[in-house]
Amino acid sequence: MTDPRPEAAASDRGSERSDAASLPINELFHSLQGEGRLAGVPSTFVRTSGCNLRCWFCDSYHTSWEPAGDWMALEEVVSRVDEHGADHVVLTGGEPLLHDASEDLLRRLAEAGYHTTVETNGTIVPNPDTSIDLASVSPKLKSSTPTPERDPKGDGEWAERHETRRLDLEALSTLVERYDHQLKFVVTDREDLEEITELLDRLRERVSVADGNVLLMPEGATRERLDETRGTVAELAMEYGFRYTPRLHVDLWNDAPGT
Repeated sequence: MTDPRPEAAASDRGSERSDAASLPINELFHSLQGEGRLAGVPSTFVRTSGCNLRCWFCDSYHTSWEPAGDWMALEEVVSRVDEHGADHVVLTGGEPLLHDASEDLLRRLAEAGYHTTVETNGTIVPNPDTSIDLASVSPKLKSSTPTPERDPKGDGEWAERHETRRLDLEALSTLVERYDHQLKFVVTDREDLEEITELLDRLRERVSVADGNVLLMPEGATRERLDETRGTVAELAMEYGFRYTPRLHVDLWNDAPGT
């Protein structure tokens, strides 16, 4: 496999190739949506490679820390999606909205009648006419920053860049206002809830956000780690009146790729 984006471009937009009708694809597979309010729905996943952030707990390491994938023409992507036969398509990453071609792919999928979810970190806003049925926005908390002791590579190189980029209130507000949405927070422990409620207060000064659209998801890319976090996160969801979301793919298939 080729490495499409060794590092995210400074602009955090666009592709390194002149061919705008292609995307760096890390995985394309059929499974069940594991997270959010559509958890359990048979879905085709299109996972792009490349990200402008570096969460230390990223469950898609080879789309961010070591981006890998093959460039695929959009026609081929749509053809592969058609072969799987699911009505729901999840465009995920990495950060899929890094790539301008993702907007074209979403348009083509909408024209073909697919229901689309875009999983995004909420720092990039697509063009206003971009077709997205559900924006699954996962704002990154302080606990996601790859401090030297948590950096998978051990060099702390990304800590400052990640911390500077991880939240963009204007981008978040636009996504929430423009699309049917869910705000999905990866929770590591109780301390995260103070930051979540603070962020929601700031966001609600700009746009309306219902508690039912706020999802708390336990941190963990393996069954073993989820066993440590899910109970606490479930209790926090009940305490704060937010929605708990599982990670069905982890429960079912642990950390196997293509699930």
